[in-house]
Amino acid sequence: MFVESCSAGAGAVALAWSSAAWAVDARPRAYGRALLVDELGDPIKAGALKPQTNYLFHYPFEATPVFLLDVGKPAPPATLRTRDGKPYQWPGGVGPGRRLVAFSAICAHKLVYPTRELSFISFRKGAVVNPKTPSAGQDLIHCCADHSQYDPARGAQVLGGPAEQPLCAVLLEHDARADTLTATGTLGGELFDQFFQKYALKLELEVGPKARQVVAQRSTVRELDRFCRNPVRC
Repeated sequence: MFVESCSAGAGAVALAWSSAAWAVDARPRAYGRALLVDELGDPIKAGALKPQTNYLFHYPFEATPVFLLDVGKPAPPATLRTRDGKPYQWPGGVGPGRRLVAFSAICAHKLVYPTRELSFISFRKGAVVNPKTPSAGQDLIHCCADHSQYDPARGAQVLGGPAEQPLCAVLLEHDARADTLTATGTLGGELFDQFFQKYALKLELEVGPKARQVVAQRSTVRELDRFCRNPVRC
């Protein structure tokens, strides 16, 4: 399988899937390394995460949310494309059974994202039950704002709705000895500039002047239901 390690100094990426797991045009972007911790500040144990449960942390910026998921099955590498047609190779899951994945929780269509008051986007176990929007599959990330559907076990590939590219992947490093997780960078179509432009005033009120500050050293993981007061289930 694989372990990836991003370093701002060396820019190296190490893989255990195989040397061919990355396409030549896959360009992961390294940010500060952020250990994933719980609300008490203790490192999250990968093996303790509940399968098919929405977890949320922020990375690479203080205001940009990320879904952390145990998809309940191995997540193999996938070849994907950004909206402008640039191909990249998502290297798959990490941790126990290679089931753990992380993706930006900013919808690739209208930039909908989870806030403390409301979330229109989340992972749904099973099929999405909505008479107006047939489910494009099982166990998908679904955005109720525009009904885009993404498969987290296949690199957040778009399976339905108007989104034109997968969710941006967040690269994770799993320390097998300590069973800890560290966010190291991103891969795929970033929409952070558009996100900060669209929500500048809102983010200033929610997060303050540190909204675009790069997350340093640690990022707190919470279940979505603990972070958000009103997760919408469309």
